[in-house]
Amino acid sequence: MTGETRAVRRQDSRGRRRKRVPTRPDQQQPRQPAERAAPAVEVPRELRGGWRVIAGKEFTDHILSWRFLILTILVGLAAAAAVYSTAGNIKNVASQATGTPSLFLYLFFYQPSSGGALPTFVFFVTLLGPLLGIAFGFDAINGERVEGTLPRLISQPVHRDDIINGKFVAGLSAIGVAFVAIAAVVAAVGILQLGILPAPEDVARLIVWVILAIAYVGVWLALALLCSVVFRRAATSAIAAISIWLLLTLFASLLVQLIVGAISPLPTNPSVDQQVANVALQQNLARISPTELFTEVTQAVLNPTVQTFDISSLLRLNTEVRAIPSVLTLDQSLLVVWPEVVALIAVMAVLFALAYISFMRQEVRA
Repeated sequence: MTGETRAVRRQDSRGRRRKRVPTRPDQQQPRQPAERAAPAVEVPRELRGGWRVIAGKEFTDHILSWRFLILTILVGLAAAAAVYSTAGNIKNVASQATGTPSLFLYLFFYQPSSGGALPTFVFFVTLLGPLLGIAFGFDAINGERVEGTLPRLISQPVHRDDIINGKFVAGLSAIGVAFVAIAAVVAAVGILQLGILPAPEDVARLIVWVILAIAYVGVWLALALLCSVVFRRAATSAIAAISIWLLLTLFASLLVQLIVGAISPLPTNPSVDQQVANVALQQNLARISPTELFTEVTQAVLNPTVQTFDISSLLRLNTEVRAIPSVLTLDQSLLVVWPEVVALIAVMAVLFALAYISFMRQEVRA
């Protein structure tokens, strides 16, 4: 066999090896369809993080913070000292206090006519309680903005309103924990000092008062949250909230007297009706302050002998006023101050609504 013949056979064998044998149509493998993208599944809002996750995280931060510990101890020590002093004053008039209804509740508001060494428990809560609300709300939003975490928080699968809702709920929950703890400690100190146990009616009144005290501090929390949304710096929002607190707490009565003196000045020899109208106008203007609303609510809830706050009814001596029973039940006491209770909750709701609307309209840049 010549070399040419061998070369032809090698080319022919290579061609046969490289030649593909076609398959019949019935033996061809079916083509796999292209993979389709899985349809997007809408996750229900309640199954996503939402305000519960934010509230839980913020609540844990509040409870474990030095801010919460210091303020709670401050208010608690002041309250315990006030109750200890009040218990001593009640012991001094034990013979006269025999048979007094709800004597246990007098630990929280009783002040002897000669004056005591310390103010009452209610006074300290009214004065220092707003500090808890301001402390938990003045840097809630602008603190996140300064640290640069607000854009990242909004980029998470949560709605924008979940952020402000969660922060408000967390602050209010931390305030509730603080007040429940303070009230329990103060009640224990009062029982040990006075040696009497509260009646079921007294316990119910104390529980209602704690709830209303949380709502009162919630007003200042909502105010601080509003300042945190409006102002870019935490220091500015804290100064603004504290200034409003001082104005409405310490200088409210002076401002009311100046306004009433300018609007309706009394003549040189005023009549009784003119004096009553002037005092009633002062009382109505003073109720603009949450402090005045909470003071009236406290007096009615903790003191079952309080029948009305209407100055004209207090000064009027007729049979209708004398027909009111001397000791009211809890539901009757709530009816006496129901407008104040509604106004207190309404102020908190309005302030939070303003903070909510302002935050939703703000632009958040990365």
